[in-house]
Amino acid sequence: MLVALAANLVIAVAKAVGGLLAGSPALLSEAAHSVADSLNEVFLLAALRRSRRPADRRHPFGYGKERFFWSLLAAVGIFVMGGCFSFFQGFEALASGAEEELSGYVAGLIVLGIALLAEGASLLRALYQVRRQGGTGAGMRDPALRTVVAEDGTAVLGVSLAIVGMALHMVTGQVVWEAAASLAIGVLLVYVAFRLGRDARDQLIGEAADPEASGRIRSLLRAQPEIDSVEALFTMKTGLDTALVAARVDLVPGLDSERVEEVAVRIKRSIARTVPEADQIFLDVTDRPACEAAESPAATGERGGA
Repeated sequence: MLVALAANLVIAVAKAVGGLLAGSPALLSEAAHSVADSLNEVFLLAALRRSRRPADRRHPFGYGKERFFWSLLAAVGIFVMGGCFSFFQGFEALASGAEEELSGYVAGLIVLGIALLAEGASLLRALYQVRRQGGTGAGMRDPALRTVVAEDGTAVLGVSLAIVGMALHMVTGQVVWEAAASLAIGVLLVYVAFRLGRDARDQLIGEAADPEASGRIRSLLRAQPEIDSVEALFTMKTGLDTALVAARVDLVPGLDSERVEEVAVRIKRSIARTVPEADQIFLDVTDRPACEAAESPAATGERGGA
């Protein structure tokens, strides 16, 4: 990631210098995009480092959600520094026009061509990392890696739009093409920022574990002979590879306190083996008298809870 940060900084400087020399709104929009990407790389580095801290008294469930927080900041950075500045450049070009200098535009196109090669290589590297971590399903669960893939994909598309806009401006002499490219880059960045921000928000406020994992836990609980019914099952992601599991279960009548404790320990161990990411497991167990058990969901055929 340090290599990606250094590359983004170099590309940002080159785009900014080329954009100022040529007076190109599309190239300046891409410079702002690269600056936003560089800032986001810093956010993601912070996320990777801080999320690995062990749990303590103040944060007993650990710091896994740090990744989601810094990913949210990265989305805000893409929106403000990339999307809003691109809209500004596009509208300003439409309102005031732009002076065309052929030599400056040729240099700008060369800069964009180099940037396209660099961003394309970075995207391929990120996609390779996704494949190593299990493909688009498992690999894209990592918010940091998901943000990198989104940034690199957006960068490749943004540079392509800037190249097309600048080339059409040179051929036709109409700045509207380049202004349209800047506005398109702005729309692209705002959309990516919205998607990343929405995902980070869902995870920060307490997103449930994968349905497949929840289904395995529920099936395991229902298969236990000592469990009369599963009244409620709650899961929440506490990090990239960690989750909290809380279940409310009714036990069959006649279990003494020692037997209840033994069953609870065995069930927790079974859940931990079945779903490795379940690092915090809580069971609310009830041993009800036979007269109450006759009215239980298992006896009546009803199921309550979540």
